[in-house]
Amino acid sequence: MAAKNKPNEIYIERIYDAPVKMVWDAWTDPKQVAQWWGPRGFTLTTHSKDLRVGGHWHYTMHGPDGTDWVNKTKYHEVEKYARLVYDHGGNDEQAPLFRVTVNFSETKGKTKMDMTMALATAEAAAETRKFIKKAGGDSTWDRLAEYLGKETENKEQFVINRSFDAPISLMYEMWTNPKHFSQWLAPTGFNMEFIRADIKPGGNSFYFMTNGQMKMYGRAHYLEMDKPHRVKYTQQFCDEKENMARHPMAPTWPATMLTTVNLTEEGPNRTRVTITWETYGATTPEELDTFIKAKAGMTQGWTGSFDKLDDYLAKQG
Repeated sequence: MAAKNKPNEIYIERIYDAPVKMVWDAWTDPKQVAQWWGPRGFTLTTHSKDLRVGGHWHYTMHGPDGTDWVNKTKYHEVEKYARLVYDHGGNDEQAPLFRVTVNFSETKGKTKMDMTMALATAEAAAETRKFIKKAGGDSTWDRLAEYLGKETENKEQFVINRSFDAPISLMYEMWTNPKHFSQWLAPTGFNMEFIRADIKPGGNSFYFMTNGQMKMYGRAHYLEMDKPHRVKYTQQFCDEKENMARHPMAPTWPATMLTTVNLTEEGPNRTRVTITWETYGATTPEELDTFIKAKAGMTQGWTGSFDKLDDYLAKQG
């Protein structure tokens, strides 16, 4: 669990809905890793890869702004389907930034990936956390979830994770109590109000969001609620009379979206939120293409909402 890491370590845990061999191959096959490695918007070129103790993975990450990041990973441990230990962030010109230990384990067809990044000092770890957040580095593991989902179920999904300093019971309330929900979910610059809120399995809600200049109406239908771990609902844009409508600024946006919220306890007072977004029901090729191309914007939108949730939780004490 995240609470166990030392001050000089950064710990990440993810559960992937895929067998461990598939996750391992996605990590170690250069053709597959190119589909997801790096923050959202980055691409990858592998120059060589020698997956053995003492071997190197030489690659370049290409940032969306045109910056190239040359890396030469050195492997210290390679235990097939189970464990990798390697140095990250170094190349022929500079020393590695930290050592990474990744463990893979499978339970009931799902794979747990737990990763520890060990730095020289607690101060270095704090600075690296800031850099990872600014660069969107955690989206790497979201992109892996999206890649695996496409490979296993042929689904196009958007996945985003965020950890919050709040117990899981409180985080569930943040998602199911409209008093809380309306304070942070709307995009940055917008406020949200519920006209009707019947948040229970089979229930429906009707709401609007406004920035003072425009008003967007929406409705949600709740499919599953497993307290305190999971909430699943569909959502659509609609007009003021609750008739289904299209996105006011993106007419080819999918008519119906499915949102799955999974809450994972990372400690007594820390919870990871995993959002999976996908189209629902009949979807045209044009709508699906719009969804796929909008992932960078989705990341920005959810990040803004999560920042608001962080602030709201802080005010709650």
